[in-house]
Amino acid sequence: MTTEEDSKRLAELGYKQELARTWSGFSNFAISFSIISILAGCFTTFGQAWNNGGPIAISWGWPLISIFILIIGLCMSELVSAYPTAGGIYWWAATMGKPIHGWFTGWLNLIGLIAVTASVDYGCATFLNITINRLTGGGWEASLGNAFLLFVIVLVLHALINIYSHRLISLLQNISVWWHVAGAAIVVAILIFAPSHHQTVGFVFTDTINNSGFGSGEGGIPFWFYVLPLGFLLTQYTITGFDACAHVSEETQGASTAAARGLWQSIFYSAIGGWILLLAFLFAATNVDEINKQGGFVGAIFETALSSPLATAIFAISTIGQFFCGMSCVTSMSRMTYAFSRDGAVPGWRLWSKVDRNRTPVNAILAGCVVAALITLPALWAPPGSTTPVAFLAVVSIAVIGLYLAFLIPIWLRLRMGDKFRPGPWTLGRKYRVMCWIACVEIVIISIYFIMPIKPSAIPGNENFTWTDVNYAPVLVGVVLIGIALWWTLSAKHWFTGPRRTVDELPMP
Repeated sequence: MTTEEDSKRLAELGYKQELARTWSGFSNFAISFSIISILAGCFTTFGQAWNNGGPIAISWGWPLISIFILIIGLCMSELVSAYPTAGGIYWWAATMGKPIHGWFTGWLNLIGLIAVTASVDYGCATFLNITINRLTGGGWEASLGNAFLLFVIVLVLHALINIYSHRLISLLQNISVWWHVAGAAIVVAILIFAPSHHQTVGFVFTDTINNSGFGSGEGGIPFWFYVLPLGFLLTQYTITGFDACAHVSEETQGASTAAARGLWQSIFYSAIGGWILLLAFLFAATNVDEINKQGGFVGAIFETALSSPLATAIFAISTIGQFFCGMSCVTSMSRMTYAFSRDGAVPGWRLWSKVDRNRTPVNAILAGCVVAALITLPALWAPPGSTTPVAFLAVVSIAVIGLYLAFLIPIWLRLRMGDKFRPGPWTLGRKYRVMCWIACVEIVIISIYFIMPIKPSAIPGNENFTWTDVNYAPVLVGVVLIGIALWWTLSAKHWFTGPRRTVDELPMP
């Protein structure tokens, strides 16, 4: 499909071509592959799975949950093929349903994208903090304050890159793919050949760990039906943000097929690469006591199994990968902000929907980064004796809940439309029905689990209750949902009509 044909298809959907359509199909795949980033999620949320289930939550949990996520991705690939717009899932929901569907989908998606940007950049800052500490021989203190300072610096850098170099972003997305492939391969090779001994196959595929404080050990109903599912946050968080393929579809050549293919392929290849990487972690995890002592922190594996230079090299490889990931998150988040504002849904929408002379939504980039910094402020505090703020996992949960609930609405609407749906060139055919049902049920289940307390001390009334342990994801998500529901009821339903056409007529062939 030529650029002219892409612009014509966009005009048929109601929009004139404002963003520069310079991205190749590979670049479209690259942005979601970079946002998924096995060098980010596999490292930063490893401890969540280690403490809640142990090896089986990783060795079995990762491929199991990956299959469900791939099904969600395939359902979304069909939708982006039919509707390749920057609004992505918000546009799909408003078109297949009513303005109210678009309203809730758009806000959930926007919240999720801002939260995933915050969590990725904070994770990058955390690993950068550790890397600098190691390189300076302890001269740089790896404190929470310094981690937050680096977080702000990383956010600023990502904003500047996105503002001043549209073509550079596309290039860096492509470089990011190869960095993730080569970097992960190097890490796996180090963990295979450098340690003096490894864990057994039995440990990796059958051992369980329960450091959550819930239940009476590593068995029984509480473990299998509460603790272990909490460990699945590792997979569900890592493999997310793949809707970026839709958000940059107005900048992608041949978007009806390229964006659909890029979306599901980014999930598929990340799932395979991530599983290999995580298995390498587990086989190198020979000092279980020290890993438990450090709260399941993945760095404890490297520090106990490798020489100091090799451990530092792994930290550095992951940090750079996470930097690429955060850059891609800002790109996706800003395009969603631009598209949702273009349709008048965001307060001050005229400001956020502006593009500069380089056809870049500068104001949307700045606004999203500022909000990402604000919602991460609680990460300045951590529970006594811990170096990992629960606030980080809360932001992770917000990202997962916001994004996947936003995915749920258009998938359910497509299921409801049945044969009335007009597919694009990439379609699921008759398989859409069973796949959409599976996707909807999985999203509902994980959304319930990830608003639950992560520790017993997060439950009011517990003798060890502390506010620093509270998972504030349900509070923030609940407040936002109530807020946008009230906003809709009292005001928006009278003026918000969904996507606004920016073209009066179709371009001449």
